[in-house]
Amino acid sequence: MLAAIAEDVRAGRMSAEEVTTQALERAEAQANLNLFITIAHQAALGRARELDARRRAGLELGPLAGVPVVVKDNICTAGLRTTAASASLAEFVPPYSATVVRRLEQAGAVVIAKSNLDEFGMGSSNERSYFGPAKNPWNPSRVPGGSSGGSAAAVAAGVVPLALGTDTGGSVRQPASFCGVLGFKPTYGRLSRYGVIAFASSLEQVGVLAQSSQDVALAMAVMAGADPLDATTLAQDPSEFNAQAEAKPSLAGLRVGVVTELSTAGNSPGVLAALARVKTRLSELGAELGEVSLPSAPYGIAAYYLVATAEAGSNLARFDGMLYSARVGENALGQAAVMQRSRGAGFGAEVRRRILMGTYALSAGYYDAYYGKALKVRRLIADELNQAFTRFDVLLTPTSPTPAYPLGAKLIDPLAMYLDDLNTVLANLAGLPALSLPAGLAEDGLPCGVQLLAPALKDTRLLAVARGLERAMGALTPPHR
Repeated sequence: MLAAIAEDVRAGRMSAEEVTTQALERAEAQANLNLFITIAHQAALGRARELDARRRAGLELGPLAGVPVVVKDNICTAGLRTTAASASLAEFVPPYSATVVRRLEQAGAVVIAKSNLDEFGMGSSNERSYFGPAKNPWNPSRVPGGSSGGSAAAVAAGVVPLALGTDTGGSVRQPASFCGVLGFKPTYGRLSRYGVIAFASSLEQVGVLAQSSQDVALAMAVMAGADPLDATTLAQDPSEFNAQAEAKPSLAGLRVGVVTELSTAGNSPGVLAALARVKTRLSELGAELGEVSLPSAPYGIAAYYLVATAEAGSNLARFDGMLYSARVGENALGQAAVMQRSRGAGFGAEVRRRILMGTYALSAGYYDAYYGKALKVRRLIADELNQAFTRFDVLLTPTSPTPAYPLGAKLIDPLAMYLDDLNTVLANLAGLPALSLPAGLAEDGLPCGVQLLAPALKDTRLLAVARGLERAMGALTPPHR
């Protein structure tokens, strides 16, 4: 779809302004789902008109010319409000754009809106937003998943063909599963994190949500690559993604390992049936399936929530009402009182909970017992995954153990929500590429996905497998779209 839109704009069959106007109208039409924190009417139309002027002047347009894009609201956009769905940043307008946004725009894309999310990316349902919960386009009484729920739902609802999210423990893949779209988390370092409001720096990556693996590959081709503003980026040639977008892969002989610990008990019957369908399709396409054990996988969720909360406590220390974030209280109260009031008023309950958890795990007398031990488990998980990849090309699990649940169902039980991330946190702990692919419908006629993992830097292998499966599985479309 991205290639077709861009070709139409470059050829003059449609103007960028027409494409953008239609996307903005679709965004407004989804107001009941609360998918967007800011809709950038003027900025988007201004950008589109610039592209049309360049075309009329005979200047070359980029590979994503006129493609409308939604960006998660914890990714900075110059001159466009970026809130991280938090009261502490409710009026923040950054003076610069994140590297991934800048590269998309250089390729001709048009940012039409900033999407709703769980505050600072901390949540799995998109209900922890200062701006209210986002809703699932398949059923507005259900959550869209989180924390990139607004981005996933925007693609599922047909507002845009491409959206950016961030994935710290599954925050692109889980909402992709709940909304029936493709969600891709690249190898750690393939995409720059410059301009992303940090949650847990050693875990998070910018991710891509789209309707097809080809669209993901086209987006990755323009966004990936080394960035001098982010020392963790890798100097891998992004042109491999362009080649993948044009390829017609065969899955014959592909070795697929089904992770035993994550693919049996604990998943709903509908999810297990979807997993079985995918396994059948893989076999029909010539793949060789086998079972693989990751003994430390069940401990991944505990390790993840210790590492993630510790890093969150450190990263969010700067939001104190002094230099960063909104200030609550008069200076006459004293610095400590202003900081306390600002943080208390600026952070929601889930963010406060995670800061407290992380601070405790890093405190004197507890560091080795909690944070230090979590790092050891993280290493064990990475080693077990690497060992599994000596036998298999990719690993297969359900993305989430259930389809989307009702709004409010898990707000009073944070632990139940945390456990939903059991399958997805492994890729973040090990820095591996992973994606969620739609796998059909599960309980209540709601979509669910399967997750594929590959070794580090084998991002295009994942996209090749997804492309082969897409033809066999077909796309999912919400009934009211």
